[in-house]
Amino acid sequence: MMFDKCPGADNIRTPKLKVKKCPECGGEVEIFSTDLQVQCPTCGHTVFDNLASCITWCKYAKECVGEELYERLTKKASEAE
Repeated sequence: MMFDKCPGADNIRTPKLKVKKCPECGGEVEIFSTDLQVQCPTCGHTVFDNLASCITWCKYAKECVGEELYERLTKKASEAE
């Protein structure tokens, strides 16, 4: 079976919303699959997504998700380290 795009990058190309629990206050935090971090609306704590994304290691990532999104995500990933 031939793929036009990598099926593993679906959550990057088409962002999915998930709700995480803030480790500081226990409040609900909405985070999209393209976000590496968001602020908790209750306490302001920075909540990180555990995005071990293929963009960090796949040699075709830029072609797969597009240059603009690739640059944004790799920039955010390097800032979060």
